[in-house]
Amino acid sequence: MSDIVPTPPSSLPVDPWLVQFGDVSVSRHWVGSPAGNHPVAGTTFTVTDLSRVESQTPTWAVVAAIVGFFFVFLFSLFFLLVKENRVTGQLNVTVQNGTYFHVTQVPVVGPGAIADLHARVNYARQLTAAA
Repeated sequence: MSDIVPTPPSSLPVDPWLVQFGDVSVSRHWVGSPAGNHPVAGTTFTVTDLSRVESQTPTWAVVAAIVGFFFVFLFSLFFLLVKENRVTGQLNVTVQNGTYFHVTQVPVVGPGAIADLHARVNYARQLTAAA
């Protein structure tokens, strides 16, 4: 088996990229990355979730508790019970086909971004299954 990676001939029309995540793009026949184009047939996509949820008291609640302390002592302390959740971290997507191996890191900006990336990777898996 040869280590030469096939690339699309320049005389044929190039497949449009159908889905992209991080620096990886996928078409019907090719997976594009900084390392070049590789066939989509036989490619596996793996997602590793490295995100976390952080809970903290927002700044406005601390300011309201301090300002309210001078007016209504006990009521102002309830502002310190307010918590705000933030999703941070990253998702790693591993693309592998034979000797080709690439990992892209996608930052998480919210819970919707996690679901979106999983949907994109599942679509890439469907393209792989159809190839």
